[in-house]
Amino acid sequence: MAKRVFFSFHYQDVIDFRANVVRNHWLTKEDREEAGFFDASLWESTKTNGPDALKRLINSGLDNTTVTCVLIGSLTYVRPWVRYEILKSMKRGNKIIGVHINGIPDKHKHTKDSGPNPFNSLGVTYSADGSRLTMHEFTNCNWAEYAEIDGSTSYSINPPDRSFWGKGFNLAHFYKTYLWDKNNGYENFASWVE
Repeated sequence: MAKRVFFSFHYQDVIDFRANVVRNHWLTKEDREEAGFFDASLWESTKTNGPDALKRLINSGLDNTTVTCVLIGSLTYVRPWVRYEILKSMKRGNKIIGVHINGIPDKHKHTKDSGPNPFNSLGVTYSADGSRLTMHEFTNCNWAEYAEIDGSTSYSINPPDRSFWGKGFNLAHFYKTYLWDKNNGYENFASWVE
């Protein structure tokens, strides 16, 4: 069954057409089931009346989605709204994957080396009893609590396996990344979001 997918990306990768290749690849498939997804993300950068309005826009884009796919370009990892989308998706319980897109030729037919994985710049710590999760981001050469999600840095969870209690992890510990070009994203994307 096709999943409703929210795509998170840096808008420069839309301008360069890399993000469009992934988000539009369903157009050459027989049907949505073969493609494996419906695109629920925001297509245009929208002028808003401040950060709260943009958060509401992102939150509504995430409504009814079960998967968040982070399209990883050169500067995706430092984009504040990408970080928000990842951590909000995690809190919602979406499956999260990353897809490196710098191997896709841009509008000038150039490719680049893979950009840094944004999951390495975000992390969580579990409380001593495993009942709370606190979100963090790596910025200015330091880890700091991330309070942009619903005005809080932490929230209640069902305790995970005891081996996680009282420990911290970056999100790369939990979420897979793929290379669109080398891992044949055109054919395999439906299985990645499954």
